[in-house]
Amino acid sequence: MAEDQTHQSLSAETEPATRLPPDPAIAELADHGRNDFLSVVRDYPTSALCWALLAEGALMAGTEEADIAGYAYALTGCHHGMAALRAEGWQDEGTVPWGHLTNQGLLRCVWARSVAADRIGQTEEAHRCVEFLRRFSESAWEVLHTTLVVADTSDTADAPDHADTPDTADGSDNADTSDKARESRDDGGQPAAEQTVGSTAQG
Repeated sequence: MAEDQTHQSLSAETEPATRLPPDPAIAELADHGRNDFLSVVRDYPTSALCWALLAEGALMAGTEEADIAGYAYALTGCHHGMAALRAEGWQDEGTVPWGHLTNQGLLRCVWARSVAADRIGQTEEAHRCVEFLRRFSESAWEVLHTTLVVADTSDTADAPDHADTPDTADGSDNADTSDKARESRDDGGQPAAEQTVGSTAQG
């Protein structure tokens, strides 16, 4: 096991890393939050972050209908995120670091797709998404896998207990996100959206 972990670490150091370009939806979400969320989605329908927020909000509702909607949202976000990734030169290999704010929408969609697929009985797809996420970014897996597993419950009575899950995904387990957001502002003029993530997803 230790040898496998060492191999993964060495691979992560040597594989090329891809950073997605600035996402203008991040700035819009930071400015408008849940009050104007759907208009941001309409204005930026290729933003993986928007679809991640929709998926996370649906998956926390705790109903079969919402799980199906969450799957569709996550699938859409993965489609747009992967298209953007390939446009940046990614060719089925290399990492997509969680530490880059602009990568987080796609990574969150991949995890949300895994959770949703598992809930609707697509176990193999759920496992593939987990493998894909860990191949992209082990750090993303470490941040995300516990938070959305907590929200993954068939007992709807427990749903209110997990209402802060998206904030946890971008907050307590990723305390340096605001620093990454400032870095993103320097690189692409984007402020942080993490403060709006939890409330928007629940809207």
